[in-house]
Order: sequence, then C-alpha cells, then structure tokens
Amino acid sequence: MLELDWTHLPFGYVKTDYNVRSYYRNGKWGELEISSSEYVSMHIAASSLHYGQEAFEGMKAFRGKDGKIRIFRWEENAKRMESSANGVMMAVVPHELFLKAITTAIRLNERFIPPYGTGASLYLRPLLIGTGARVGVKPADEYLFLVFVTPVGPYFKEGFKPVALQIARDHDRAAPKGTGRFKVGGNYAASLSAGEEAHASGYAAALFLDAKEKKYIDEAGPANFFAIKGNKYITPKSESILPSITNKSLMDLARDMGMEVEVRPVPVEELAEFDEVGACGTAAVISPVCKIDDHLTGHVYKYCNDGQAGPVSTKLYKRLQGIQYGDEPDIFGWNYIVE
Repeated sequence: MLELDWTHLPFGYVKTDYNVRSYYRNGKWGELEISSSEYVSMHIAASSLHYGQEAFEGMKAFRGKDGKIRIFRWEENAKRMESSANGVMMAVVPHELFLKAITTAIRLNERFIPPYGTGASLYLRPLLIGTGARVGVKPADEYLFLVFVTPVGPYFKEGFKPVALQIARDHDRAAPKGTGRFKVGGNYAASLSAGEEAHASGYAAALFLDAKEKKYIDEAGPANFFAIKGNKYITPKSESILPSITNKSLMDLARDMGMEVEVRPVPVEELAEFDEVGACGTAAVISPVCKIDDHLTGHVYKYCNDGQAGPVSTKLYKRLQGIQYGDEPDIFGWNYIVE
C-alpha cells in the first residue's frame, strides 16, 4: 500500500517503480525498454560528461475529478526537446517515441499519480544524453533517451503565495546567441551560484538581466518572467530566454480574457510601473512576486501590498490549473488523455 502525504509533497525526487529508455545506435533509435533501476551505466568518455551534450524536459500529468489522467501539451515539450537536441548537435527523439515513452512511464507508475484535490501532480522528466565516447570536441554517435516520473508538490514551498526575487546583476545565466533558448543542463549550472546567493539572502530565486547590456529583464533561474500592466500581459523578448510552455499558455489565456499581449524587451526601470509580477513555468505554474530587490543599485520594487497574489495572476492561475485538472473546458485542445 502506497503511503505518501500527498498534500505536503515537496518538489523533490520520490522513488517510483519504473523508468523507460531507448538507445540511439548505428543511426537509429531502438525499441523502448523498461527498467526498475535508478542508475545509468555509460562510458567514462561519454560526450554528456565532458562536453555537455544533454537536454531535458519538465512536464506534468494530472488526475482529474473524473479519474482521467491528463498530460498537458506534450507536443510542445517534444518540439522543445527537438530544438534543444538540434541546438547541441544530438540525435532528435521522434515525437512518436516521445509520446510512447511518457505514456508508458505514466501507466507503469500510475499508483504514484497524486489524487485529485491534493494540489500535487506527477512530474515527468524526459532526458536525452550523449553516451558515445568522445575525447575530441565533437558530437557523439550514440545517445540515451529516458523518462522517469515522480510525484511532486509546488516548486516554491510557498505554493501560490507571493515570493521575493533578487536581481542578479553580477551573474549571467546565458549569453545572446548561446544556449539560453535550449533546455540544457549548462544553463541551470550557470544559474546555481546566483540562485544560492539569493536563497542565502532570503529570496526565492534570482532574476537575471540580459548578459550584453544589463538593461533588460531576462528570466528567473527556474522560470519565465511576466508582468501585468493595466490590461496588458507583458513578457520579455530575448534570444537567451527558454521558451516556456506555461508562459505560452498564459499568453493564450490572457488573449482569451481580452487582454493585450506584449512580447518585447522589458527595461529594468519598467518594474516600477507594473501592477502585478510573476514567475511561470511547468514546475512553478505561477509564482506571484511580491518584491524584487535590485540590491546593487538600491532599488526595491514592491507588489501585492496585501500579501496576496494580484487578481489577474490569480485568474490566470486558476484557469490554467482548471484546464490541467479537467475542471475547465479545454478550449485549446491542450490535454492528452492517457487511456
């Protein structure tokens, strides 16, 4: 009998029963394999270990009130992994294999899908790594694609409660024309020091500026940035920002609510003009922001004076979660039902 405190799950790893794997060898992908091992065996000269040939995705499956299991916008994750693979010269995972892998992993671990109403979900981690041996700097000829799952609670322990961010002026997450727009591990490694400094100072996360001029908002380490200004939903445009599927979905919802959506460079100074600010992503969904501290300049920007999320962020959050759990009509056709 599975005994988990579903309503108090952290955003962390919980061992599940199985993961699924497929190997790319001799120019083609092999059949899907099922494994109960939590470990991967690979060559000591694997390109992922030495030259960072690695990409991953984050996505969720939800159990609805009707008992159905829904995967949210899997096609977008498959497309983004394809983009990441091309970006760091890896073999592309066919979308059919991607879908088969995630649905197989869900079915094999169905007992770990949190019950409806607990606020938790099943997190899916598709992972693509270079396993071929390379000493010179060049793409590998062999790859491993695997999917593991784990039940999770909210990414930020506060849940849908306002958090504070610290602007990381003395750190860069990714360079223009670099790998920032791909979901590869190196971008997250580059954000760790700024993130740990922010945590040590009492902030939920670091907020990065553009690496070239330090004039524009880029993104938070684990999430995209968005703001509400009157009837506008505003999010930064940058070559070094990972295109968030959650952010893309929120933009569609904002338009459906009659809002104007602006994707453009966002100057730091404009933080003083926003009504609401938030960080969004698969893990966090939406984390409202109550304060942004530009500590090296002395500027502090405050939002949600009553300590609660703003009305627009709240409505967007509830609509998105409602669609993901099947409580709201899926007018965009985002959900895939696992049979």
